[in-house]
Amino acid sequence: MALSWNEIKDRALLFSKEYAEDTYEDGEAKSFLDAFFDVFGVSRRRFATFETKIKKIDGKDGFIDLIWKGVILIEMKSRGKDLNRAYNQATDYFSGLKDSELPRYIMVSDFEQIKLYDLETNKEWQFHTKELHKKIKIFGFLAGYTQVEYKESDPVNIKAAEKMGQLHDALKENGFSGHELELYLVRLLFCLFADDTAIFNKNIFYEYISSSNEDGSDLSEKLAKLFQVLNTPPEKRMITMSEELNAFPYINGGLFKEALTIPDFNSKMRSLLLNVCNLNWGDISPAIFGAMFQSVMNQEERRHLGAHYTSEKNIQKVIKPLFLDELYEEFEASKNNKKKLEHFHDKLSNLKFLDPACGCGNFLVITYRELRELELEVLKVLYGKQMIIDISFYVKVNVSQFYGIEIEEFPSLIAKTAMWLIDHQMNLKVSEEFGQYFARLPLKEEAHIYQGNALTMDWNNIVDSSNLNYIMGNPPFIGARLMNNNQKEEMKKVFKDLKNSGNLDYVASWYEKACDYIKKTNIEVAFVSTNSICQGEQVSILWKHLFGTYKISINFAHQTFKWANDAKGKAAVFCVIVGFSNNIKEKKLYTYSDVMGDPTETTVNNINGYLVNGRNIIIEAKHKPICDVSEMNFGSMPNDGGNLILTEDEKNCLVADDIELEKFVKFFIGADEFLNNKKRYCIWLVGANPAEYKNNKFIAERIQNVKTLRESSNRLSTKKLALFPMLFGEIRQPKSNYLMFPGVSSEKRKYLPIGYFGVNVIASNATLIIPNASLYEFGILTSNMHMAWTKYVCGRLEMRYRYSASIVYNNFPWPKPTEKQKEEITKLAQDVLDARALYKDSSLADLYDPLFMPAELVKAHNKLDKAVENAYGITFKNDADRAAHLFDLYNALVS
Repeated sequence: MALSWNEIKDRALLFSKEYAEDTYEDGEAKSFLDAFFDVFGVSRRRFATFETKIKKIDGKDGFIDLIWKGVILIEMKSRGKDLNRAYNQATDYFSGLKDSELPRYIMVSDFEQIKLYDLETNKEWQFHTKELHKKIKIFGFLAGYTQVEYKESDPVNIKAAEKMGQLHDALKENGFSGHELELYLVRLLFCLFADDTAIFNKNIFYEYISSSNEDGSDLSEKLAKLFQVLNTPPEKRMITMSEELNAFPYINGGLFKEALTIPDFNSKMRSLLLNVCNLNWGDISPAIFGAMFQSVMNQEERRHLGAHYTSEKNIQKVIKPLFLDELYEEFEASKNNKKKLEHFHDKLSNLKFLDPACGCGNFLVITYRELRELELEVLKVLYGKQMIIDISFYVKVNVSQFYGIEIEEFPSLIAKTAMWLIDHQMNLKVSEEFGQYFARLPLKEEAHIYQGNALTMDWNNIVDSSNLNYIMGNPPFIGARLMNNNQKEEMKKVFKDLKNSGNLDYVASWYEKACDYIKKTNIEVAFVSTNSICQGEQVSILWKHLFGTYKISINFAHQTFKWANDAKGKAAVFCVIVGFSNNIKEKKLYTYSDVMGDPTETTVNNINGYLVNGRNIIIEAKHKPICDVSEMNFGSMPNDGGNLILTEDEKNCLVADDIELEKFVKFFIGADEFLNNKKRYCIWLVGANPAEYKNNKFIAERIQNVKTLRESSNRLSTKKLALFPMLFGEIRQPKSNYLMFPGVSSEKRKYLPIGYFGVNVIASNATLIIPNASLYEFGILTSNMHMAWTKYVCGRLEMRYRYSASIVYNNFPWPKPTEKQKEEITKLAQDVLDARALYKDSSLADLYDPLFMPAELVKAHNKLDKAVENAYGITFKNDADRAAHLFDLYNALVS
């Protein structure tokens, strides 16, 4: 009688472990092959012979290492030898064999690797010997099992998730939807995984559904029966149950408990499911679950839910500094002391984790995998040299240590299922290491995934804060101006009476909830967030409150980096990671020279709300500069619906009609025109005599349009402006030359391009201006010192700098130079302007493009930077150092 597949798996694991180190053909080949056949319960002596002498095609004698006539021929080589040559050598023996003796299979091996050829189907498989337990099905013919042909498997990737999405769409189009559809898909997902990872005997799920009618007419009933069987213990199954169904194990865990409506399949849907089966779900990446979820949601739902799925690389950025690095340090310190290591093992099995915005569970899955990897290292040290009878007794880390909250049902189902799948993957790793098959079936433990709104729930009802160790996750990315009314109301309830909390991004609510939850505990927290919560006015609202009310400390932080994830339609978002707690710990700051690259880790004294090494200083909006310098204002705002603004063609037509009107047309410059040398004009009638322009039909029409627009406004202030329809809504044009700043500028530029304009060039409200600014002021404001301050303090539009007077300029700590230093800065500022002037046809965007910045301009700026740093009295290594010094100066000034 053939051995069961589970028995074969156990034997394969022991074989791999015992023969992992064998290397030499003559010395170990016979014992290797005897043991190999024993894996399948076959006595090699009964069926196969060693060193069979044979005449090769060239007439010379040869010796076949092993042959089971009519079945398999095996050729062994020393470790590292060419297996292709071994195959050619094996086929040379065929000329000396009778037709009845010709084998269907050829196997070649160098001990480390095994290669099997099926000469009938022209299929071949190659794998490491230690993976034999995963490939035993291809040797089913040795144990007496009938070989079933399957399409070659492909690794599961995002394409597999999209195929599941196609199946979802097909079922939905057929009228199957909502909760039942979502649970049905999750069940199928579990079966796909089980079919490839020894939860089921390999491919029995595929065999089961492929035996259905080609038109799919009986497939739904077959799946319904299967789901019932997976929920039924063996002792409670019908005696008359078919052997085909009875081969499936009892799963439990609640996944197959609920009775569902039976959806109808057709031939197309059946074909879709079979195609999905042919992928190798055993190699599934945990990050795919989020991608799968996203692939079956429409764009509007994704935006509404703020659904962005985290890549494994980004998850590692969170969990390593949060707890994983420390746990590995503790492991290294304990590994040479058995009692300490056993105590450490107990600690691992008692740690508890919460993700309060868990989505499809990626954070929980990766964290669990890493914890199990560490536990495996512990087990190897404690028991690796012992003969363990039942390794399952020693595996203590379990999915029940993990908690999650998710607002939507489908991803919460996927999260719970994903934790079972990763648990089984890790059980297989333990199996490989200790040479015995280990699976937790039926499922008894499960991750505690709760469906609900984390912002309206008491997290203590999920897991009491006294029992929790870590909180981590990736709460939704929704800006303050993009939230719906429900989300705004949720934030109001979370922040209660906090002033200006309506200007915070949605993610800030999770910070507030977490800080309140961890009071008087040692819980440590880390969230991935949009970078805006650590920039501009949000810092003065959120972090002032969190530092002041909860006395939290930021333990580590990743400064801004570009988001990368494994979802369909990757999210183009710039993020930070903030780790915090009530504990005072060593501070780790991760900085990026390239937002797409890897960070540099630095140990620092303190991390403030701007994620800078410096005191917990909050930069609040101010109406005037804290230093004795010129004031900065916005440019003029038309509030005209575009009626007072002219294109170059419109301006030319107007002047051609009446040359006298040219004096009422001015250059009108916003950030885009300023940076890119674009031309735009405006009708400027400040102080103009109506008699000079009222009879021009074009101007009169435009003024009437402005009047109508303003009168129809819902804002009282705009209605009042209808009394002056010929003028801009807000006029701030200086009566002198002025220095212009673009309101928004690319983060890729090393310097914020600024420049001088005359009184007849009208600055728009998309710019900021400093009337009568001196060259000395220009020099300071175009230096790398001012850029360092801007980089960390200003708000952002995506990653672009959104410059402001109230936050950035008015709070900037100016140096106190000597007269000589001031003269030097003034001279070098002029040199920068002179270097620009060498390239009159180039825009500022061209001149300050990092790739094309002219050498003369680079040199001029470098000299100016050095002079400005001298005025501050310190030479700095990088922008982080510059910002830290400026924060200290700011603190001294406002104190």
